Amino acid sequence: MSGSAILFDAPGPKARRLSRILSVVGIVLIAAGLAWVVMTLAAPRQTSGGLELPGMFDESRWDIFAEPIVWRSIGEATVRTLQAFAFGAVGALILGVVLSILRTAANTWVRIPATVLIEFFRGMPVLLMMLFILLVFSTGALWAVVAALVVYNGTLIAEALRAGIESLPKGQREAGLSLGLTPLRTRLLIEFPQAFRQMLPIIVAQLVVLLKDSSLGYIVGYPELLRTTTNYLANFYGNRYMFSLFFVALAIYLTINLLLSWFARWLSRRTGSGSRRLGAAGPAGAGGAPLGAGEDTASAAASSNL
Repeated sequence: MSGSAILFDAPGPKARRLSRILSVVGIVLIAAGLAWVVMTLAAPRQTSGGLELPGMFDESRWDIFAEPIVWRSIGEATVRTLQAFAFGAVGALILGVVLSILRTAANTWVRIPATVLIEFFRGMPVLLMMLFILLVFSTGALWAVVAALVVYNGTLIAEALRAGIESLPKGQREAGLSLGLTPLRTRLLIEFPQAFRQMLPIIVAQLVVLLKDSSLGYIVGYPELLRTTTNYLANFYGNRYMFSLFFVALAIYLTINLLLSWFARWLSRRTGSGSRRLGAAGPAGAGGAPLGAGEDTASAAASSNL
């Protein structure tokens, strides 16, 4: 009997029929809601003074995109957004690894301060950190955004890696230590690669959040995508283009996030297929794990140092 069958019974004919009916009703309601939103946006509206304004999908609200300078400004703003994201992602991953090492250290004088530091910055709003760094250290808008993203997301990634390390069998670490590896080398060469593979969905989800939080640079004056489209361009060309510019910015953010999620799924399949090939290399022991898996991993890590 499978584990899923223990948790719940398989749905019968009535349950499946009810599920299909509810699915159809849900799809119809969602489609009706989307149609209502589109019709509302497309309908002309009147101001308080009686002036009629065209709908949001009227061509007079979209002719701005026929000008190359608009696309050039949007492209440069997208590059600045990706720049802040790239610096923040790399810094958050590095900080997450360092903090997770300190957080799981055997020495209490190292572990407790790291825990306090992580918990403090996890509860700190990103925007407040950006404003504090900008006003106190006068780093400029870009580095205020990057530093805040690194600190906040680095602490969350550190907690994810800590959870991944603690979920590993203790035999992994014991095998590495028995082969003569130092505790730090055991952590870096044996435990961290497996923790990264297990926590990859959480880490990538946090990187998506990091990309979204880069739009908070709007508040501190960093000319990223949101500020450029809804502030600079809208003020220059007029507020009637606010919706169309915002829509384009939304589409760009959505595209980048979908590409990042697709890359995470691809990377997860790649790493998952590698672990399945390793598991199929020998007979399985208790719990379905290959016999000597911890020792093989540790041996490979130890031989790489020779």
